[in-house]
Amino acid sequence: HAIPSPPVPSVSSTAPRVARLVPSSPLPSRPASVPSTTARHCPVRFHCSPALPVPSTVGRVPSGTSRYLPDACPVPSPLYYCPLQPLMTRFQAALKNYLTKQIEQVNLDLHGMVHTMKSSKEQREELGVILYGAQQQLGQLDMELEKSQERCTEGERKKVSTMQTQIENLALELLYVQSMDQEMYHRLLLMKQSARRAEADRIQAEVEKKKQDLFLDQLTRRVQQLQEQIALFEAQLVAQAEDTKVTRQAITEAGLEVQAINMEKKKLMDHWNSSLAGMKQRDEAYVVTQELRDLKSLEGDIHGCGRSIRKEEEKNENLVRLLNRSQNDASVTRKLIAQCLLEQEALQAQTSTYTRVLRETEEALSRTRMGIEKGTYANEQLENEIMTKLQDQKLSSKVAKHFSQLAEKLRSRKSDLELHFYKVENDVAQIILNATNTSCRLTVHQKTLSEVDKEIKNVNEQITCQENEIAKSRILAEKKGGILCLYNKKLEMLLSQQGGQELGPLEIEINKLNQQIEDCNSEAVTLQKYWLSEQKELVKLTREKEEQITSLDTLQKQSIIMQQRKLRLENEIQQEIKEQKDVERHMKNMSNDLIKLNTLISKNNSSVADLQNGRIVTENEFVQSLKEAEKESMEMQERHSKLTEEKERLLNSLVEAEHQILLWEKKFQLAKEMRETTDALLEHGEIHDMKTEIRRMQVRYGQLQKQQEMLIRAMEACVSQRETITDRAEAQSKLKHSTQRDFQSRTQDLKKRIREIQEVSEDSGATIQESLTDNFSEKQQEVCQLQAETESLSLDREYLQNEKRWNLLEIVAHQARQKQLQALRQGKYKAVCHTEEACMNQQEKLEDRLQTINTIVQQIQEEQPEHQRALQWLSHCMRSKLGSQRSKLPSPEIEPQVTESLTEA
Repeated sequence: HAIPSPPVPSVSSTAPRVARLVPSSPLPSRPASVPSTTARHCPVRFHCSPALPVPSTVGRVPSGTSRYLPDACPVPSPLYYCPLQPLMTRFQAALKNYLTKQIEQVNLDLHGMVHTMKSSKEQREELGVILYGAQQQLGQLDMELEKSQERCTEGERKKVSTMQTQIENLALELLYVQSMDQEMYHRLLLMKQSARRAEADRIQAEVEKKKQDLFLDQLTRRVQQLQEQIALFEAQLVAQAEDTKVTRQAITEAGLEVQAINMEKKKLMDHWNSSLAGMKQRDEAYVVTQELRDLKSLEGDIHGCGRSIRKEEEKNENLVRLLNRSQNDASVTRKLIAQCLLEQEALQAQTSTYTRVLRETEEALSRTRMGIEKGTYANEQLENEIMTKLQDQKLSSKVAKHFSQLAEKLRSRKSDLELHFYKVENDVAQIILNATNTSCRLTVHQKTLSEVDKEIKNVNEQITCQENEIAKSRILAEKKGGILCLYNKKLEMLLSQQGGQELGPLEIEINKLNQQIEDCNSEAVTLQKYWLSEQKELVKLTREKEEQITSLDTLQKQSIIMQQRKLRLENEIQQEIKEQKDVERHMKNMSNDLIKLNTLISKNNSSVADLQNGRIVTENEFVQSLKEAEKESMEMQERHSKLTEEKERLLNSLVEAEHQILLWEKKFQLAKEMRETTDALLEHGEIHDMKTEIRRMQVRYGQLQKQQEMLIRAMEACVSQRETITDRAEAQSKLKHSTQRDFQSRTQDLKKRIREIQEVSEDSGATIQESLTDNFSEKQQEVCQLQAETESLSLDREYLQNEKRWNLLEIVAHQARQKQLQALRQGKYKAVCHTEEACMNQQEKLEDRLQTINTIVQQIQEEQPEHQRALQWLSHCMRSKLGSQRSKLPSPEIEPQVTESLTEA
């Protein structure tokens, strides 16, 4: 939308003000089709500039909004600024300040006119009074005046002639000074314009220099990356060439070995077929001969059975004798055991009596000791009493004799008690000796008892063994009796078949030799079968060997692929580290830019001080500038026309810039769509290119923002220039009627404007500071985002490494399990746990081991938090392993390998 004009109450009250604001640019004519209401609602139509372009964030204005545009505003493009657009706030604020100043000026003029009107009324009243007195004096003065006129006319004529000559000279000097002043003013303007152009050129050169520096940095980074990639590819090429040589040699050797193995395999298969045919023929002949040998072997078996029956009968008799002897020995040992038990009971009774006597003696001894202690205590008390009585009283000799007798009695009693005490001690010692003797006897008897118990146990064991042997011998005798019966029946059958004839010793030897031959033949057959089974196993082993060779080749290929992936991941990690270093370098550059901006702010503050100094100079020069205002007003009108042309040109450039912004937005959208389509194919390859493109777009966006800021400043400058034009026009209109009071009011206005300029400069400094802080915060956010991306990438890298380790551990466990399954398939597998209880015990041991490892890992994480990130994957694996063990029962042969791999990790 077009910029709306400020609200004005009516046309009649504001029309003179509009004419005074822009005297040289009349209002444009309204077309006939537009009604008069538009003129009423838009009285200040002269400041409706062409529509300004909206930035890329706003977009296009709908086509229906063109009817709301004012008539005088030309519409070069369908793109407009909305009045609520944040970019128009500064321009609207400047326009608002300008209009408020104009309103304040009008109010001041009105106040001055009212004040002058009041003063003129007072002067008129005073003049009426004075006029009444003057009229009375006038008649007197008329006479004197006529006389003095005649005298003064002659003198005035002379003075006028002299003053005219002086005025002419001063007018010539004034014209000369004005011409010199104009020349100096033009020179100053030219110098200022040249300085501005030089400053603009310098800023543009700095911007271009920064662009070139950024481009050089990008090129150097790209060159370094390409050099590193070239070196890496060369190293990979050399390594791959060596690997190809080694693999070719291995392939040629393997091909020769395969050819040799195939030839040997063909020979073995031919030999094996021929041997199978021979074996079939031999088996047929062997079956015929074996039937004949079976009959002869039966006859030899019958004779052997008779002999074995006789031997078994003899053994049975011997065993019966041994059984009788063992029964007698068992009865004797039982009697001895009963005697030992009786002796043990008697000894136990003696020990109980001895212990009871010992307790009684100990109790009596304790009693006697208590009595002795009491006696000694009473004796001491008596002696103390005697001594006190002897010392205190010193009675007569009779009393002394009596006391001496008492003392002798006490001494004799004391000696008797001591003797009794010694006797009691001797008795106690004897009792202790008897107790020790009894305890020694008890220990000896207990030892004998334990020995007797052991002998009894041994005898019982021997008895049970002999009973078991007897039972076994009886069972064997019964079995052999049954076998004898069978053999007797067979003998009878054979004798009945042979006609009742028995064979001689030579025939028996012949039968034995035939039986040996049959045994040799059967051994040969078994050996042939064993040879055939071994041949089959050899064929199986060759096949398994081939399968293992193929699996080994695949594993080698997989290891090569994993090594290449490892190299790629290491290269990606190095690239990420380089990008992180680049980000740090950009951070340093940003800090340097901040320092430069701070220096520029200090320079701006110094320029504000210079402006204050210049304000004083302008106050001094203001008197001269009033005289030059007439000529400058014409020049300012011409400049106003030029500024309007420049304004139109700037607006056109803004429109072009907006078109470029829209084109860039389309390019951004196309780039985003292309990026979304290519993200599915490219996972991590073009992250660096994306970042460089984003940086380039950010630089371009900053340039466009700078251009936008310059255009807004130009609009603000147009408002300020318009203000100066109006001020000069007013000065030109009031120059003829200027008085000392007007001069003072203008000085006050100038002071106000200087203050406003200072406030504007402070506001501009604040806005610059805010923009700098916003840019700095945006850069900090970008840096934080980049750091977060780097951290997420590092976490992904660690997660992939941990997953790789875990996959390797699982591969090792699966390989071990595959070996065990192959062994089970071949029949070579030996189970570690043969029962379910053993399996459960083994599983509990493994769970305890995993639990201890998990506790150790958790303790390390708590005590040393710097290793927490490295041990996190291990603790996660341990938890998952424990959970899987609790949920299902793994095989105890495979699980230790997994736990060993975890402990190694």
